[in-house]
Amino acid sequence: MFLRDDRAGAKTREMITFLVGGQEFGIDVMSVREIRVWTPATPIAHAPSYVVGMINLRGVVLPIVDFAARLGFPPTQPTSRHAILVAEIGKQDVGLLVEGVSEILSVAADELQAVPDVGSDSTREFVSGVLAKQGRMISMVSIEGLSPASSSF
Repeated sequence: MFLRDDRAGAKTREMITFLVGGQEFGIDVMSVREIRVWTPATPIAHAPSYVVGMINLRGVVLPIVDFAARLGFPPTQPTSRHAILVAEIGKQDVGLLVEGVSEILSVAADELQAVPDVGSDSTREFVSGVLAKQGRMISMVSIEGLSPASSSF
């Protein structure tokens, strides 16, 4: 959903870009509650392999998902340089472990391109479009594809 009109009348939205698996991704800024530095997580028994564990976030238990592992990349070995994007997925807040946050971009609707047809159906579940901007290829994450209804945390 595009939120505002720029001066030329094109619908734009703000996206936070971040790194995962050496690639750049973007997520709608309205889905992100906060950005935190990496905090070691307590493992959760019988959780899917992409769930790192849980942390206490101001009295609320927050599951942490290794976004790289969730996308099929090798699991992340978190360091102090990694970040957690706290995002609302469905009706639940979830921490997404990423390599780092890059910037906030204003993206016009006509700048987004369709996901290439070479990917699997699961690729389209997580990626809603591709932004080719300033020599960069940024995959736009579909937060709905990560909802607890489409997977279990």
